[in-house]
Amino acid sequence: MDLTVDLESPVPVYEQIRAQITEMVELGTLSSGAPLPTVRQLAADLGVAPGTVARCYQELKIAGVVKGGRRHGTRVADVRLLPPAARHSRLADAAARLVGGARRLGADDQEIREAVTAALERALPPHRA
Repeated sequence: MDLTVDLESPVPVYEQIRAQITEMVELGTLSSGAPLPTVRQLAADLGVAPGTVARCYQELKIAGVVKGGRRHGTRVADVRLLPPAARHSRLADAAARLVGGARRLGADDQEIREAVTAALERALPPHRA
């Protein structure tokens, strides 16, 4: 699993990890039933405290993104499609985060559009219900 954390970011590390795993599930990169690394393994891989990863996994369980725990390991929960209004809201939030991050990099509107277009061209085809 390809996760990164920015220790200089004002966003708590557990939240950075949670957001990335949630995005991987929503994009289909992590499918239903896929195992996640153990708390200790992911903490070691990212160079963070095990308690940070444990908190992230707990938040993901509460949100219904993952299930399981100690005995059988943590796995991606059954993925359910979001209702259109919730999907639209999450998409708007994701777009706002992308634009904000791009602006902090100094990108203008055209560069942001080009980056999104390139990402869409590289991405897997969308899942259809």
